[in-house]
Amino acid sequence: MAAETEVLEELRRLRARVPQVTGALAASTDGLVLAHDTPGVEPEGVAALTAAALGVALRMTDATGQGDFRELLVRGVYGYVATYAAGGSAVLTLLAQDRANVGRLHLEGRRAGTRIGELVDAATARGEPAGPARAPAKPATRSTGTRTRTPRAAPAARTPQTPAAKAPTGKAPTTTDS
Repeated sequence: MAAETEVLEELRRLRARVPQVTGALAASTDGLVLAHDTPGVEPEGVAALTAAALGVALRMTDATGQGDFRELLVRGVYGYVATYAAGGSAVLTLLAQDRANVGRLHLEGRRAGTRIGELVDAATARGEPAGPARAPAKPATRSTGTRTRTPRAAPAARTPQTPAAKAPTGKAPTTTDS
């Protein structure tokens, strides 16, 4: 997507404006990464989880009559995950430290979400793909080597122990002949 570079720049500007933001990711509503600036976090996993959370949030706003989805905030022990609507086909997810000013996070997140939504929607209107260009998948190759299977050892036979065999004294049990 030609807008990918512009979206990435918007993410970086957002992180510069709010230093407590530790990561920013723009994704399509179906969980594909559009652009990310998320050091130390796997963007594909976050994008997929964002899509799942978005689905729940959409159902929640619909079921409660609160209107269209706008944002979702999750607070953990170590910080925040905030997701904002970004146009008709994208979402913005921000990761922030626990000491972040939530009001500032919302203000900047909403602004960036609006801008990213404009960029993504404009690219979509031009007929560009929704996500970054990807290399074609490699065809699956089969190994010609033979796989061998090591047989497992048969489990040891369990013999029931008689009460005489469980002598607590450590002495061998004695039997008497009659």
